[in-house]
Amino acid sequence: MKVVLSIKPQFANKIFDGTKKFEFRKAIFKNQNVTSVLVYASSPVQKVIGEFQIDQIFNDDLGTLWERTKEFSGISEDYFYQYFANREQGFAIQIKNQIRFKTPKCLKEDYNLTPPQSFAYWESKE
Repeated sequence: MKVVLSIKPQFANKIFDGTKKFEFRKAIFKNQNVTSVLVYASSPVQKVIGEFQIDQIFNDDLGTLWERTKEFSGISEDYFYQYFANREQGFAIQIKNQIRFKTPKCLKEDYNLTPPQSFAYWESKE
C-alpha cells in the first residue's frame, strides 16, 4: 500500500536530487502496510512527480530527531523547529529508492484523489 504526501515543490525536488533523505511529519499514518510514498508537489506544481520507498520511520523527541537527520534533512535547523513548534516529538520518514516520473501525473485523473492535507492512502488496482 502507498500513501500520497503533499510536499512543497522545493522540498519535493530535494528528495529527487538526493539532498533530502528524510520527510518530516507532525503526525503519521497508522497503517503498517504502507511501504511507499507518492510525492504530490503542492501549489504551484500540483502534480504527482514521483515516488519513494520507506526505509524506516523515526519517532523521537525533537533534539534527537534533528541530530539523527540533520545531515540529509534538506531543511535548516530553524525551519525544523518552526515546523515542529509547540510539539515535543516528531516523525521522520527515511527515504530510499526515489524515482522521479518522466511525466508528472494528475492526482484526480490518475489516482482518483484530491490533494491531501496531510496524507491519503492509495492502493493500486493492478
